[in-house]
Amino acid sequence: MPEPDRRFILTLACPDATGIVAGITTFLAGIGGWIVEAAYHSDPDSQRFFTRQVIRAESLGFDVEELRARFDRVATQLRADRWQVTDSDVRKKAVVLVSREGHCLYELLAQWHSGALNADITAVIGNHPDLGDVASMFGVPFEHIPVPGDPDGKAAAFERIRARVDPHAPDAIVLARFMQVVPPAICAQWAGRLINIHHGFLPSFQGGRPYHQAHTRGVKMVGATCHYVTADLDAGPIIDQDVIRVDHSDSAADMARRGRDIEKAVLARGLAYHLEDRVLLDGLRTIVFD
Repeated sequence: MPEPDRRFILTLACPDATGIVAGITTFLAGIGGWIVEAAYHSDPDSQRFFTRQVIRAESLGFDVEELRARFDRVATQLRADRWQVTDSDVRKKAVVLVSREGHCLYELLAQWHSGALNADITAVIGNHPDLGDVASMFGVPFEHIPVPGDPDGKAAAFERIRARVDPHAPDAIVLARFMQVVPPAICAQWAGRLINIHHGFLPSFQGGRPYHQAHTRGVKMVGATCHYVTADLDAGPIIDQDVIRVDHSDSAADMARRGRDIEKAVLARGLAYHLEDRVLLDGLRTIVFD
């Protein structure tokens, strides 16, 4: 019998139609499932339906594998193309990639250490050695893998990074101000798990030096964007964003300094949404049940 407070999280995406909610809730009621959270979204543009259901595991007389097997018939009837059931007792894992700036890494490690981030950060990999002491302070293994500027050296370095990341089988690979462009093949392999914080309010100011771009343009707000990484630079589906006001007296360096606070908050929040199965993909968009 599952332990008290344990949860099974069901997420599903399918073509929209009448009777979807009735089909899911009737199934869960029929097996004794006690729903403690339920969120739905019917999208008129894509004509697709999305849901996230959280069930008290102790209300069922069987384990998560049996729940998956039984729900498979319902998912087939609903023509679901994406669905899963996860178990809150199975802790998720994240690997963090960094360069030199440490504010995002500090935030993630602090939230993990305090228990606010319900997952394990199993490794930190840096293309510079600067943040090794930060990872060590929290007891997380750190490895320095330099990324040269030449194409061949860069390709070899990313193969080394992939060889270190994959054995962890992480649920998320987090680019915490990792100032390198990930090769398309690795983006494809880690699709839906590779998460970046961009220090700009996308789709504005893509690419490098976004605060300098914002300063040149004279914007009155700068922002940060947590998004999934694709082969198209800074164009992956957006998970979370936030902004802070600036004015004409702020230099680009002022904007960068003030923006660090929202960068680390947006990344931590976006990663938590991902790890809690609150994010469902809808093409280039996301449905985020917060």
